[in-house]
Amino acid sequence: MIDRERIEKAVKEILIAIGEDPDREGLKETPKRVAKMYEEVLSGYSDNPENHLVLFTEKYDEMIIVKDIPIYSMCEHHMLPFFGRAHVAYIPNDNKVTGLSKIARIVDVYAKRLQLQERMTEQIANAIMEKLRAKGVMVVIEAQHLCMIMRGVKKTGSYTVTSAVKGVMRNEPTRMEALFLIKGRQ
Repeated sequence: MIDRERIEKAVKEILIAIGEDPDREGLKETPKRVAKMYEEVLSGYSDNPENHLVLFTEKYDEMIIVKDIPIYSMCEHHMLPFFGRAHVAYIPNDNKVTGLSKIARIVDVYAKRLQLQERMTEQIANAIMEKLRAKGVMVVIEAQHLCMIMRGVKKTGSYTVTSAVKGVMRNEPTRMEALFLIKGRQ
C-alpha cells in the first residue's frame, strides 16, 4: 500500500530543496497531486499478476498474439517515465487459453511498478509461461525512455527493444513466425 502522506511530505521537501516555495499558490496542492499520481502509476505493487490469468479450455493449439499493448512505466533508476508498446505471443498447452484482455492486464500490472524494461519483459514472459503452462512464450517490448531523451545523452527518438523467449518459441521457425506476425504490417 502506498503511503500518500509520506510522499506528500517528501515532495514538499523536494520543492524546498530546489528553492521553491511549497506554499505558493501554484504549488500548494502539488504534494497531494504527486502522491495521488504515484498511487495510480505505481498501482502494480498492490496487484498480483497471476490473479488475472484465468484459464479456460478451448480446442486451440496454435500461436496467439496480442500486440501493440500500450505500456507506461517508471524507470527505477531516475523515476522518469518510459512508454511504448508490448507484444505478447504464446502457444497454449493442453488446450488451455486465457482471455485476450488478461494478457494486457498482466502487462499493466508489471508496468505499474518502478521497473527496468529488461526485467519487466522477463516478468511478463515468466508469468504467462508458468501460470498458463504454455508450450512457449515470446514478449517483445519497444519503449522510449525519458531518462535518455530529456536528460543525460538526450537522444530524442531512440527506442529500446527487449525480448524474452521461452519454450518452443526458442525454435527458429516458431520464433521467426512470431516476429513476422508481430512486425509484419509495418
